Amino acid sequence: MARSRYDAAGLRSLVAPGWVHSAVYTDPRIFELELERIFHKGWVYIGHESEIAKSGEFRRRQMGRQPVIFVRGQDGEVRVFLNRCRHRGAIVCEVDEGRDSYFRCWYHGWTYSNSGELVSVSGPDGYGPSFDARENGLTPVPRVASYRGFVFATLDDAVPPLEHYLGGAAKVIDILVDSAPRGELLVRSGSNRTIYKGNWKQVGMDGYHPLFVHASVLATWERHSDSGHSLGATHSANPFNFDGVSETRDFGNGHTMLDFLKHRLNHSGKFRSILENTPGGADYIEALYAEHEESWADVLLAMAGDPHVGIFPNLQLINNQIRIVNPISVDETEVVMFPVLFANVSPEINALRLRQHESFYGPAGSGSTDDAEIFERVQKGLGASIDPWINISRGMNRERVEADGTIVGHISDEVPQRGQLKQWLTMMVGRPEFEEG
Repeated sequence: MARSRYDAAGLRSLVAPGWVHSAVYTDPRIFELELERIFHKGWVYIGHESEIAKSGEFRRRQMGRQPVIFVRGQDGEVRVFLNRCRHRGAIVCEVDEGRDSYFRCWYHGWTYSNSGELVSVSGPDGYGPSFDARENGLTPVPRVASYRGFVFATLDDAVPPLEHYLGGAAKVIDILVDSAPRGELLVRSGSNRTIYKGNWKQVGMDGYHPLFVHASVLATWERHSDSGHSLGATHSANPFNFDGVSETRDFGNGHTMLDFLKHRLNHSGKFRSILENTPGGADYIEALYAEHEESWADVLLAMAGDPHVGIFPNLQLINNQIRIVNPISVDETEVVMFPVLFANVSPEINALRLRQHESFYGPAGSGSTDDAEIFERVQKGLGASIDPWINISRGMNRERVEADGTIVGHISDEVPQRGQLKQWLTMMVGRPEFEEG
């Protein structure tokens, strides 16, 4: 790499057809630009509305390096504020989640309502009559928007609307939402997190690795093909085989998918049987077909509420979980996983969903630990300085483009990696002009 500074030409020189320079994953200067141009200027996922269903409920979140509060005010409105006192800058929300009417700064006692107003200043006589509390409330994030309960925010008021940004990926989010009766998700069962020593762009949407990184897990599932694999489970028949029918998809704007629909339709009778033998399962199936057209209900039942989609840059919907990716540094990343339950179903169905999440992604599961280990090995290898280009060309010889512009490849192809890097480069070199789906 000839350039020592990352102007637009220098950034473009890091990505070539089927190749990417390792500096994209290892250079701290690039990481700082990513925070500024991607996490601080584009749409970032904040949380699900059901997390703060009651007035006063809040969650502490991050937008890159910006600490924010995701809160439902006493008036019922959902807001996102910078987690910062307007006086001397200390954070005012100290815990990850809770419910309260006020946020109080521990430094000097300034107190804010959960709607953001400054309601109390200690020693108000020290400020005089010109002090206006209305000008000193919590700072709202410039724009907040929601799609079917998924709340996004941006620090840049000039970006295109959220629906343009989601484009064709919105219909994949629908797979999860429509799988819940009346479209009501419950994201209120806590979370678990993994922190690994690797770059944030390594996470998710890779259909090539499971046969190797998760080989022991896949073998176990195949030996226990009739137990607990309903409603979002990774099904016993392996969807990652090289001779299988599963696909990868690039919807544009960095949003990508591991598409198991063809594979799961071939096995949907077995999944239906498991459901029918679960208390409340028959009622659940009946509700799906009552609420949706038969063809869409067939899809929902086969996909078992698993869109397996990544919404660039920080949201992934995989199996039974919502996953938030938080970049910490160029070589450290936090992944927070929230199991998703359904309203209006039997406790047994939700128990299945929760147990399956725990078995692979929970603290005692094998999936997240496998992934974290391989991500750290990748980061170590990327530190090699001789011939620093890495190959992401798998499937370029066979990918196809559908009528709506979606790029499609085999499940093992690196369509998602190329799609994510395309959006990465677009946002890094200038204001994103999102494709409309």
